[in-house]
Amino acid sequence: MDLTFTPRQRAFRAEVREWLAAHVPADPLPSMDTAEGFERHRAWERTLAEARLSAVSWPEEYGGRGAGLVEWLIFEEEYWAAGAPGRVSQNGIFLLAPTLMAYGTDEQKRRHLPRMARADDIWAQAWSEPEAGSDLAALRATATRDPGGDGWRLNGQKTWSSRAAFADWCFGLFRTDPGSERHRGLTYFMLPLDSEGVTVRPIAQLDGEHGFAEIFFDDVRVPDDGVLGGVGEGWRVAMATTSSERGLTLRSPGRFMATADRLLELASGSDDPALRDAAAQAWCDSDAYRLHTFHAAARIAEGAELGADSSLMKVFWSELDLRMHELALDLLGPRAPLAGPWLDGFLFALAGPIYAGTNEIQRNIIAERVLGLPR
Repeated sequence: MDLTFTPRQRAFRAEVREWLAAHVPADPLPSMDTAEGFERHRAWERTLAEARLSAVSWPEEYGGRGAGLVEWLIFEEEYWAAGAPGRVSQNGIFLLAPTLMAYGTDEQKRRHLPRMARADDIWAQAWSEPEAGSDLAALRATATRDPGGDGWRLNGQKTWSSRAAFADWCFGLFRTDPGSERHRGLTYFMLPLDSEGVTVRPIAQLDGEHGFAEIFFDDVRVPDDGVLGGVGEGWRVAMATTSSERGLTLRSPGRFMATADRLLELASGSDDPALRDAAAQAWCDSDAYRLHTFHAAARIAEGAELGADSSLMKVFWSELDLRMHELALDLLGPRAPLAGPWLDGFLFALAGPIYAGTNEIQRNIIAERVLGLPR
């Protein structure tokens, strides 16, 4: 593949770099897992949207710039290098939106995408259940046809729902065929979290903040236009979302390159050659992930799908992230408890091998679907 950027792409990079230098807040925003921080991050998303930078690869009519995935990757590199705030809209913009563009009706796209780009609606994931975490096909939440025949009634419980404590809408899978098992008979729904019968119960993390929540559905009515991709087609549609989560969009290489650059700077003050070598290797690994992602973007531009390859990417970036933060704490030594950003990053990186499907599950997928090994 050709990694030479075009004049237009170089001009876009310069524009983004200049804009970020002028607009990134001088001080970090409060945590998005608090009510105040959530709204401050929502306001930042709206600032991005005003510059048409919240979703640069989207069509212009939905709030984007009509740019390609390469431009999006360029934006991400500049965004993370500038130390810009985390993306509170990531569940919608990076996960639901690609799925909506692939499977949604024109009306669904017109209704949801512009509001998503402006952070008018922030979305939560409603995947996991108490007895269905990484084994999503074991879910028990149900959706039954409304007696009036023009909608659905949702019942059940979802847990570990990212952003649900303060979000506006959620998306997730429900079983619409009571006689079905595993991957069959599932339907993908979108619904507002202020619907009658929805109860959101925040889950306090170790730090007391609410990055997750339980969602309870008690005979919640959802109209037919809340179905994405067709009744009974939920598993196929959900795989598009999880592919985005594990692969290209949720964890762009710009994030890891920014961490690797900071790690090299930290290692430059160490007199331990083994730690300096480990930092250099982490930077090389981050760059390898960057090159692989550009290659994946080129394949997608030619009509390919990531499919099971996204599991390879998920295992790589999650373990790389944890390895870099562990190394940073080794370099800091006794100073580590006082190194807020590195310590916070380490605690978050611990979750990487678990969310988006545990790495054990991803290795099974790689073995069976990529390598062709027997079950």
